[in-house]
Amino acid sequence: MAGCCRGGTTHAWIVPPFFLLAGLRTAACNAGQASPCGVSYNRAFLLERPSMPAPLRLVFAGTPEFALPSLQACLASGAQVLAVYTQPDRPAGRGRQLLASPVKQAALAAGIAVEQPETLRDAAARARLADHAPDLIVVVAYGLILPKAVLALPRLGCWNVHASLLPRWRGAAPIQRALLAGDTETGVDLMQMEAGLDTGPVLLEARTPIHAEDTAGSLHDRLATLGADLLADALARVQRGETLIARPQRGEGVEYAHKLDKAEALLDWNLPAAALARKVRAFDPWPVAETRIEGERVRVWAARALEQLSNAVPGSILACSAEGIDIATGEGVLRILELQRDGGRRIRARDWLNARRERGRT
Repeated sequence: MAGCCRGGTTHAWIVPPFFLLAGLRTAACNAGQASPCGVSYNRAFLLERPSMPAPLRLVFAGTPEFALPSLQACLASGAQVLAVYTQPDRPAGRGRQLLASPVKQAALAAGIAVEQPETLRDAAARARLADHAPDLIVVVAYGLILPKAVLALPRLGCWNVHASLLPRWRGAAPIQRALLAGDTETGVDLMQMEAGLDTGPVLLEARTPIHAEDTAGSLHDRLATLGADLLADALARVQRGETLIARPQRGEGVEYAHKLDKAEALLDWNLPAAALARKVRAFDPWPVAETRIEGERVRVWAARALEQLSNAVPGSILACSAEGIDIATGEGVLRILELQRDGGRRIRARDWLNARRERGRT
């Protein structure tokens, strides 16, 4: 403490212990400086609070459910989430009512400002983004192109959580394309974005095997969580003062994951059974593989390629049993395990068979 006197009385200036515990610095005052009592003193100390680093300022851009774990990672990171960008509300359902994206709903629930520009190529939209003055923009399945002017806006640039091991499966549907191709491994890359389509250098990467029973739905959920963990790690490192070193993508092994077309859902029985089984898994939960059985359109939710040969015409029903519906293909046999009739619900093949018998078919 430092003391001063008034009328012969000494006054004590007590420094609260919590200030000391906070690591306050002392600075020597010039000799002869007046004390708070108006009396000069030879030496005293002013206590200064240490400068604290400002929190990382970030903007999050994402739209579907895949982005939700990453948004939660940002909110839990200690960074200041200035705003959440997501696509405009779209008509959905039979009533075609406007529906907010999953990311918008989560952001509003967390009390974060939401921005929904139709495009970021518009000067007014870019100016609005610049007003937030982010240090970093985190992009996860946003669905809008970020122009060069936006990529250059934050001091740390823009990060993208991408659901593949780049450069394999750049583009819109990496999860489904990996399943369709029969890949045995996939993962998530945290990429420093640049102008090209998913061509930026990779900051961090995490891998996971693709299991024989994986569908696009199960792999989606696993990669969304894996991506959020990767993002949380990167944010923690940067806020500790670390510099992440970006690794350029390889020049070979580039594959493009083109957007899914609903027309792809139709099963072509001339293909091998293994390829058809992969398509069923890749198109679950959307758009769902489909075919016609005995003239009736059905959606195929689960199927397995059998290790048996057949000389029957592709598309021919070989057997119907409690185990499933066996259909000849261009190479081997596909057993349908779960299916759905128009207007019906998803059922096991044996339940479809029982209903078939009730309708008088043998």
